[in-house]
Amino acid sequence: MHPLLLLHAGVADRRMWAPIVPRLERSRRVLAPDALGFGERPLPKGEFSRVDDVVSLLDAEGVERVAVVGASDGGRIAIDLALEHPDRVAALVLASPALGGWAWSQEVREFGAAEDELLEAGKVDEAAELNVRTWVDGNGRGPDAVDGEVRELVREMQRRAFEHLLAAYAEEPHPQEHGPDVAAAARLGDLAAPTLVLVGELDKADFPAIAEKIASEAPHARVISLSGVAHLPSLEKPDLFAELVLAFLDELGV
Repeated sequence: MHPLLLLHAGVADRRMWAPIVPRLERSRRVLAPDALGFGERPLPKGEFSRVDDVVSLLDAEGVERVAVVGASDGGRIAIDLALEHPDRVAALVLASPALGGWAWSQEVREFGAAEDELLEAGKVDEAAELNVRTWVDGNGRGPDAVDGEVRELVREMQRRAFEHLLAAYAEEPHPQEHGPDVAAAARLGDLAAPTLVLVGELDKADFPAIAEKIASEAPHARVISLSGVAHLPSLEKPDLFAELVLAFLDELGV
């Protein structure tokens, strides 16, 4: 069996996987790194590539081929990795993935503008809370309906990421992510890896739409909608999430 590589969401860091890692490690080697600019890893100066960073990690760990679980922006990176280095990716499980080249809805663009405004005003705690309300609480659900420990963990992880971001932009040159020459949204037909997309029914509308686009254009992809969860199903329903990941990989024999 191939090792499992877990790529966290952009509102999180490697700690988001803590509830499921023990279950996964019973049968597989698990790699769960912090991405650059998250957790214990600061952002670099100037240009950097998240895909190259993942490849360097795999090389350093002596891993040739992995099954990748990617959440949100980690899903975007997982898709880019599978397109740029198909020989390194045996399978994909994507949880509410972002997608390179996706035209974001007005709702998501307005969220991004509000987040930028808060950060520019130095209101880091308020920006973190905005992310918790948007991505953890989700559509049509108040904070009291969500596990308080999940909300607090995401707030802490997001605040740490903002600290890295603000520190990096206080110096020159500013960090600049360098992505693939052709956005993944235009290349899904080339996504050869077997792919399972998991999406929460309380997530922003962009994410079920992205899931359906992947399922309709990638040759070996399918979607499962999860009831009663928003953008981070692995934190809200960790037992179910781990079960779905392992069942999919066992079905494939990878």
